[in-house]
Amino acid sequence: MRRNKLYNFALIMVSILFVTSCKVGEDYVREEQNLPSSFRQDTSIDMSIANIPWWELFKDPVLVELVNTALINNKSINSALARLKESYLFYEIASADLYPSVNYGVGATTSTNSNTSDFSNSIGAGVTASYTVDLWHRIRSLNDAALQEFLATEEGNRALTINIITSMAVAYISLRDLDNRLLISEKTAKNFAENLDVMQARYDGGFVNEVDLTQSKIQLIEAEATIATLNRSRIQLENSISVLLGTTPKEIPRGLPLHEQIYLPEVPAGIPSELINRRPDILQAERQLQAQTIRIGIAEALKYPSLTISLNMGSQLLNPTSIFGELGAQLLGPIFNGGRIKKGVEIEKVRTEQLLYNYQLTYLTALKEVEDALIAQNTYNKEYILRKEQMELATKAAQLSWVRYDGGLTSYLEVLTLQESQFNSELRASSSLKQEILSIIELYQALGGGWSINNPN
Repeated sequence: MRRNKLYNFALIMVSILFVTSCKVGEDYVREEQNLPSSFRQDTSIDMSIANIPWWELFKDPVLVELVNTALINNKSINSALARLKESYLFYEIASADLYPSVNYGVGATTSTNSNTSDFSNSIGAGVTASYTVDLWHRIRSLNDAALQEFLATEEGNRALTINIITSMAVAYISLRDLDNRLLISEKTAKNFAENLDVMQARYDGGFVNEVDLTQSKIQLIEAEATIATLNRSRIQLENSISVLLGTTPKEIPRGLPLHEQIYLPEVPAGIPSELINRRPDILQAERQLQAQTIRIGIAEALKYPSLTISLNMGSQLLNPTSIFGELGAQLLGPIFNGGRIKKGVEIEKVRTEQLLYNYQLTYLTALKEVEDALIAQNTYNKEYILRKEQMELATKAAQLSWVRYDGGLTSYLEVLTLQESQFNSELRASSSLKQEILSIIELYQALGGGWSINNPN
């Protein structure tokens, strides 16, 4: 009879579960984005540079090795991986609430009274199981929200990964530019020193005045000061790269020269709608919005009763025949709480609205970054072509000017002016080439490229 009663009670509870259980709250649905069909700049829409794995985009094996090292040893990456583990543990904790909770307990007592000197001892052991029936899918929704938060953390980790890749590439290309400009400056300083030797000999022979000699010295000092500036910047940049590598400041190895770095005959960008499914920061914002949307239903479920089933079983260890069992259920629901639950739902809705605007801002910012990178790549490419032509003309003009001065057809001021123009045009050409390469890297980052594939090496 007792077993039948327990069976009937359990059957009633299960029936309640299936009859009354229903989900509270709405499912997340991605809003319709009003995105353009193409970018403002003319670019191929059949493919995207973002589909190229980063180790294939970067042709320099030294740069690839530096990026690989940074992805393993960078402290920000390691911290992000720890946060990812933490987020997954929170998800597992939330998942545990979907299952019954089972605990054990052991207790002992001893007692006596004034009428007798005998002691009465009791030792009991038991097992307690409890299960909260997920009538309104509140527990499952908590689990779903935790999952979305974990996935958002994972997207954040991917965003950091591509940021580390980009930061290393930008720093390395900038370092190669400093190397290139240092070579230009050292070559120019050597030429200026030779000019000064010639002017000193002519001054000593009485062929030129002191003004021309002084101007030659000023010209050489300017080149030497530029060398000092570039050396300082180069060491400081190596120190920054060392931090990305997760090491103490050290000398950074070099690979290909600047003009042999990234080269693409065409830089395709694809279509704007691809960004929503590719950029990790957009996906992270959407995961956070999805998790927050689920929390509205979680808050609304508090308006309705909760059902908890419990089972207690145990025995007296000093009297093994004394066994007890108890099956119970508790139904608990709100009657009056001063509108606390209703306001809690409103708070979750307001938070969802905030994250919706954040999501919209994220993909609008992504579109802006792609457009900025596209125009930068296009214009820096043209600028480098012009700077290169300017450099060639300035070099030719400086050479002709020296011949004219040597023949007494022009003043030394013209020589100085054109040599200074040659020096500056060479430095600007190097800087323009660097900016063109960096614009490709920035476009690659803006499109969300490379982060979804691991380097097989």
